[in-house]
Order: sequence, then C-alpha cells, then structure tokens
Amino acid sequence: MRIVRGMAAPTSPDPAFDATRRWLDPAFFDFWATRLNPLWTWELPRARLLARWAEGDGAVTLLLQANRHWRGVQPGQHVELGVQLQGSWLRRHYSPTVVGPGRFEITVKTTAGGRVSPHLAQASVGEIFELGQGFGDFAWPAGTAPVLLLAAGSGITPMRALLRAQAERGFDRDVTLMYWVRRRDDACFAQELRALADAHPRLLVRVHVTGEGAPRVDALPDAQWPTLAGADVLACGPGGFVQAARARLESLAASFQAEAFTAPPQALAEDGEVEVVLARSGRTLRLPRARSLLEGLEAHGLKPRHGCRMGICNTCVCQRQTGATRHLLSGQRHDEPAAPVRLCVQAPSTDLILEL
Repeated sequence: MRIVRGMAAPTSPDPAFDATRRWLDPAFFDFWATRLNPLWTWELPRARLLARWAEGDGAVTLLLQANRHWRGVQPGQHVELGVQLQGSWLRRHYSPTVVGPGRFEITVKTTAGGRVSPHLAQASVGEIFELGQGFGDFAWPAGTAPVLLLAAGSGITPMRALLRAQAERGFDRDVTLMYWVRRRDDACFAQELRALADAHPRLLVRVHVTGEGAPRVDALPDAQWPTLAGADVLACGPGGFVQAARARLESLAASFQAEAFTAPPQALAEDGEVEVVLARSGRTLRLPRARSLLEGLEAHGLKPRHGCRMGICNTCVCQRQTGATRHLLSGQRHDEPAAPVRLCVQAPSTDLILEL
C-alpha cells in the first residue's frame, strides 16, 4: 500500500507561512485539500488506518499512519483519537506504541454498549481519524534501580510501549512485568512479551490469571514479589487495581507511578453532599462526595471542558478557590487555597468555590 504523507505547513516560525495564513483560512484549506487527500490539512494531525487484527479475546490492534503534523509520543504517553460516527466526532484516549516514522499501533478493548470501540473493531482500512498530540507523564524512571511494572487489563498498553523502547536500547537493570488478566485468552501481546523476555535475560514476564486461581495484586504472597526495596514501580489498570497496588507497595518502593483508566470503588465513609459555588456563573449546587466533581456537574446538566476522564490530559483543570477535595485514585486530601483541581479524578470533601 502506498502511503501519501500529509501536505504539511512548516512547524517552525516562517514569515512566508505567517503571511499566507493571514489571507488563507486554514478551515477553507482543509475543506478543499482533504477532498483530494484526507491527510492533507493545514496544521491538524490526522491518521489513516493501515491494518487491523485481533489481539487477545475481545481486543483489536490498529496500525495507523499519521500525517506530518503529528509530533509523535514518548513511550507511556496517550493520544486522543477522533472517530466520525453519524456526522459527529467522538473522541477517546489510547496509549500508542510507535513502530516507525509517523506510524503507531493502538489496542482497543471492545466495550459492551460502547459506541467507539465496536466501530474500531470493525473499522475499514483507509479510514481517517482525527489525532491529538501526545500527552501524559507516565514514563520510564531514570537511574539504574530495578523496575517493577504492574498491569491489569488494558493497562498493558503503555507497558508494552515502555518495554519496546527499552528493548531497543538494551535493558541495563532488572525489570519485572506482572500482568493480571481474568482469562488466559484475555492477555494481549502474549507472544511478543514472551519473545522480549527470551531475548533479554534481565526481563522477567509473569502473567497472573485470576480466573485460574491466581491471587490479585492485594493478596499476592510476599514470596512471589521481586525485591521491592529500592525499586521503581509503575502501575496501570482499573482504578481498583491501581488503588490496591498503591496501598500494598508505595511505602516499600523507591518510587511509585500510577495511571488508572477507571475510578476506584468509593469508600462508604464518603457519603453526603456538599455545597459547591461556581464563581464565574454564580450558580450554587449540591454535589455528592462519592462522585467526581465532573460527574456531579454533569448530573446538573453542565458541560465542563474535559478529555480523558482519567486525570491525565488536564483538559478539565480549574481553580479551587476554597475548600478541600479528595483524589479518587490515591485517596489524598487537598485543601491548599487557590490551587488547580482536576474535575475528573477529584471529589468534593467540603464546601467548595470553583472558578467555573
């Protein structure tokens, strides 16, 4: 298949480019240029689907080629993918693995009742997607301390990107990947992970199948953990998994990074409601302590800006003038005045005033 690269505007300041932009509307350019080639845009990143294949049970991997406006990602970061369905663009966030210049893979778990994931599972080669730039701080730790990677479900996708990047450089320290799945067939990249471990003696891969009796992260016997003292730990998976891993390991490890793609179960003690004042709009609302601020605001019909709903992209950040909030993933309480708050992963603990 011949891939036509996008018609790119200069990415660095250019007087000719700036002058052209003054008389040529980028939206006008995009409207006509994309009729010749869907990847030809003035400055917007887009991607074309090159191939699609099954990955584990209920998941699919997409191989995509971006146009020249995409700046790429660091291993472990996320991108926003826009899918056009019935005339509207729906956006979801995925952790890609770069496999060549402008070329990357994302793996999508099909969600029952979802709109985007079932479409991606059946997407046709050649389909065009909107594409965001990379974001997120989940990264390979510096130094030479042993690394412990903990993944559950779709949390394996950023770990794969991190491991592939390290494999290209060569592992200079002991690395252990512990990957939890419900069923053995649910494991993604099983052959690739085995091949990496076979090729790199300092990499150990262990798959824990809970449906076959393997203990969960919070019940794993001490003898089955690698040495934790001085280790750098990274965890990614559902909120409950990340919460349990943090409680078990954070105090033992040298460092602990975590990303969760769902909120953890709420503690029963976090009940009742608080009064939240929206300073800009002048509204006063009653919001539940047991839900994120974003969910509480949406329940009142409001539509604050948001993106990933995982606390990564910072699209939903606003200022908290007064009051205290609780981080849903770590449980930490924050009450600093005039501090930023991420609406999607923080819940109200007391009455609040927000810059909304």
